[in-house]
Order: sequence, then C-alpha cells, then structure tokens
Amino acid sequence: MTDILVSDFIKGLLIFLRISGVMFSAPVFSNSAIPVSVKLYFSIILAYIIFFTVGDFQYNPDQSLIPLIIFGVKEVITGILMGFMLNFIFYGFSYAGLLIGFDMGLAMAEMFDPTTETETNLVGQTLLIMATLIFIIINGHHYLIRGLSYSFSIVPLGSFHMSQNLLDAIVKFSSGIFVLAVKIASPIMVSFFLLHLGAGIIARVIPQMNVFFVVQPLKISLGLLLLISLTPIYVYVIRNLLMAYEDKLFELIKAING
Repeated sequence: MTDILVSDFIKGLLIFLRISGVMFSAPVFSNSAIPVSVKLYFSIILAYIIFFTVGDFQYNPDQSLIPLIIFGVKEVITGILMGFMLNFIFYGFSYAGLLIGFDMGLAMAEMFDPTTETETNLVGQTLLIMATLIFIIINGHHYLIRGLSYSFSIVPLGSFHMSQNLLDAIVKFSSGIFVLAVKIASPIMVSFFLLHLGAGIIARVIPQMNVFFVVQPLKISLGLLLLISLTPIYVYVIRNLLMAYEDKLFELIKAING
C-alpha cells in the first residue's frame, strides 16, 4: 500500500514539474505580471486533473534519489521546450518590429516594458501586444493545455531524451523566427528602399537640397501609415500562425519522443 502511495505521489510530482515548465516558459502564462503563486496553484490544479489520465508510473522507494532527480529534470526540460516553441512565434513578431523600427529611424525610440522590466522597441512591442491579444481571443491557451495533456501519452513520464529529431525540430523552429520576421517586415522594408532610392535620385538632381531633413519625417509618417494600413493583414497572419501552433506543438512532442 505504501509503495502505491509513493508511486502515485512521484507520478503527481513529475506531472506537476512538466506543467510548471510550460507555465514558466510559455507566452501569457510566463508573464511576470502573473504572480508566481498563481502559476504554481494553476499547475497543481492542472496536474490533479491530468493525473487520472496518465498511466501508472512505477518507482521503487528503495532506490536512491538520483534517478528521481533525473526524472524531474527531464520533465522540466520537456515543459520548457513546449512553452518556448510557442515563444518563437512571438519572438518573430518582436524581431519584425525591430526591423521596421530601425528602417523608420526609431531604433533609439524605446519604451519600458513593465512585464519584462527591460527596454523594448516601440514597434516590436506593438506587434507583440497584438499577437498576445489575438492568442487570447482565439483561445490559444486551450491549444497549449490540450497539447500538454496529449504529451503525456506520447512522451511518458521520465522518457525524455535528446535525439537528432528533436535537435532538427529546435533548429527548424528557431530559424523560423528570422524567416517570419523578414516576411512580416518586408512590405515596409521594400517601401523604405524605394523611398531611399527616390531620395538618392533627388539628392543627385538637386544637390543644394538637404534630403535628410526631408526624408526622416517622411519615413516616420510613411511607416505609421503603412503599419495602420497593414494591420488587418498582420491580424490575419498572426491568427493563422497561432491557429497552426497546435500542429507544430504535436510535431515537437513527437520529436521529443524520438
């Protein structure tokens, strides 16, 4: 009887550790505005719900604590990987905003983000907030919880191992940050390229004209106008990317299983 209770306790602890890894790494959930106690309580409640859907976990109480510690570290890593995979999408939008802000001449215009306690790019923070709102509107957190529950059937407790498939998946998702950022920023970057090209021609034709004082305000005005006009397209793109997150999460879970 005692062995069963110990095994159930260890099982619940490992489930809690995997969920905690997700709560402290996934966007929205990992936000520092949410108190740590709330994250822990939510992890405990979610672990209790998922506990009854996970198969038995056999653990011999006579064993040393080293295997148990290794199992715990594996579960935390599994949860962190699942949470960070979604963060890659948000990082892509933040980096796109950085590229746009740099082209607009707002590279030095930064704002304080109270959630991360860091200085962030103005345009990047705007796109990041937009992505977060859409994530909540489309119930993206449901995708995350569903994928988390699904992970226990694909990746049993303590079975995490670093494989070539997992490394390939991590490289694929991380490199997607830059691809996504360039795709999002490319319409505005091309517009600024044409603006610079026109300014260069004007500078050659009219050397007496101070092009810098004309182009800089025009860049900011054009950038804001393009951002406003492209907002519906950005919303559509963000929505489709986040809705496809569940499939990518399942792909990562299968890669974790090798």
